[in-house]
Amino acid sequence: MYLITVFGNLLIILAVISDYHLHIPMYFFLSKLSFVDICFTSTTIPKMLWNIQTQSKAITYEGCITQIYFLILFAVLDILLLTVMAYDRFVAICHPLHYTVIMNPRLCGLLVLVPWIMIVSLFYCTMLGVYLSSAAAHSSHSSATASVMYTVITPMLNPFIYSLRNKDMKRALKALFVKGPM
Repeated sequence: MYLITVFGNLLIILAVISDYHLHIPMYFFLSKLSFVDICFTSTTIPKMLWNIQTQSKAITYEGCITQIYFLILFAVLDILLLTVMAYDRFVAICHPLHYTVIMNPRLCGLLVLVPWIMIVSLFYCTMLGVYLSSAAAHSSHSSATASVMYTVITPMLNPFIYSLRNKDMKRALKALFVKGPM
């Protein structure tokens, strides 16, 4: 899952950089979100994989503080980028001259906010569950499962949610792998 997250997000970054049609704000923010998702997962997953491999759960105090700092930093950046992307889509969908007759602001807001709320809810609910359950007696298996949900699954799904349903992104990704005119 970590490799899918890293390679999926790297493909988005490469597609946005290589295709001039994607040099618009939406894809600019998407490439930044992809970068932040790579950084976010890379703050914890390599150490977790090392711990699994060595059967050790030890971490130094300095290592723990550093890991928490970067985890919070990239989580906040993720949330801010998702908010900016939602606002960008809201403006693009709800305020063009001809489109305002078809779509009302309430529907546009719902179309933008529902997927964003689902991702943020998945992120926060699982993270909140991990930290709230740490005070009560719980199994380390359920805690590990919830931690994987917000540190791996959500960043892994972002490329699929924000890119692969998009024809421009599909065209740019295809151009990365196929030589010649399309």
